[in-house]
Amino acid sequence: MTLFSKKSPAMDVIRCDEPSYLIWKWRPVGSSLGRSSRENAIRWGSSLRVKEGSVAVLVYNQPDGLVYDYIEGPADMILETYNLPVLANLIGRLYDGGSPFQAEVYFINLAELIQVRFGVPFFDVFDPRFPDCGVPAAVRGIINFKIADYREFIRLHRLDNFDLEAFQQQIKAAVSRAVKNVVSNAPAAYGIPVVQMERKITQINELVEGELKARLYHDFGVFVSGIDIAAIELDKASDGYRQLKAVTQDISAAAVQAQAAVSIKDMQDMQRINAEHAEAVLKSQREEAQYAQRIQMQSEHFAVHQLNQQAAVGIAGAEALGRGGAAEISGGMNPAAMVAGMALGGAIGQNMAGMVGGMMAGAVPPPAPAAVAAYHVAVNGQQSGPHNMAALRQLAANGTFTKDSLVWKPGLPSWAKADEFPELRGLFAESAAIPPPISPVS
Repeated sequence: MTLFSKKSPAMDVIRCDEPSYLIWKWRPVGSSLGRSSRENAIRWGSSLRVKEGSVAVLVYNQPDGLVYDYIEGPADMILETYNLPVLANLIGRLYDGGSPFQAEVYFINLAELIQVRFGVPFFDVFDPRFPDCGVPAAVRGIINFKIADYREFIRLHRLDNFDLEAFQQQIKAAVSRAVKNVVSNAPAAYGIPVVQMERKITQINELVEGELKARLYHDFGVFVSGIDIAAIELDKASDGYRQLKAVTQDISAAAVQAQAAVSIKDMQDMQRINAEHAEAVLKSQREEAQYAQRIQMQSEHFAVHQLNQQAAVGIAGAEALGRGGAAEISGGMNPAAMVAGMALGGAIGQNMAGMVGGMMAGAVPPPAPAAVAAYHVAVNGQQSGPHNMAALRQLAANGTFTKDSLVWKPGLPSWAKADEFPELRGLFAESAAIPPPISPVS
């Protein structure tokens, strides 16, 4: 059986119909706050209605301190012992079954944001590089907050003497301290120049908001949902501002000139490096072309050189035979040896004459067009060349150049396989015709 379940026709309806509030103390309809004893005398069996986003707090003033019952919305109930656990423990020993019971009822708004405008009057801000140039600055804006943890909020504030206007003044004072701290230290701690603060509102706003969120929750039990700094005003008519502006303009001009000099030097260094690289590339190309020309000339004159060597050997042999015949004659008459030497010398002479005559008559043809260095070959992914036919024959012989090798020569739009060039196919036939090494017969 619950205590005091009998209802009176004059029971109260305890609810909050305020359109905007943070904390509101209930009082009977038609009475003023603090003017009636009934506002603390709650009738047993009265109905309690709590909207969503709010919490009703029943405060019992006991000899050993304040005791609380919390009813979170949405709720619509009749005040009885089963739904007020704290009161159920107090009824028996304090009220002796009498009615009404003594309690204060407060409604706390957990959903609505409270908006407070703030303004920080002019205070001096200093650039750490020029400590003698103090610039007056003022800040104004808006802070939005709400009660997130009502138990922590009640622990920090006595509800029986809570004054919203005084509370808002405390919030403003805390905001002013945080704004002054951030703005004053912005030049030294965050590298924000004093003369550019008006253009750095977003960055300063984030710094102030980060500091205020932790501080206001710890000190006041409220959650800061946002802060909006509307303006940071510098007193541009002050001596400090004019002096600082003049000094920073000189520094900025010097910095621009220094940066321009660095950029010009970097550009000159890059041009010099590119020129040196281009010169090295050209030198390498010239050396490669000269090497190819030497190979071509050696190939073209190899036959003439070989002929000269054979002629020298033949002439030396003829002279030796002639001297041998002369020696025989000096020791005694040797007609046979003399005739043989003369015949051999004549034969060699005729041979040489025929060879020289053949050369003069065009018997040794000029280098074929294929001997001209005109072929570029891809070897191991790298371009090699230009090569003439003799050089390609050597590459084919050692296996470096195959029919699947990519080849390019002037006049072609792209690289092609060596097997697609009719004049090169014979090189691979020659290399394939080389017999394998002779293996011993077992």
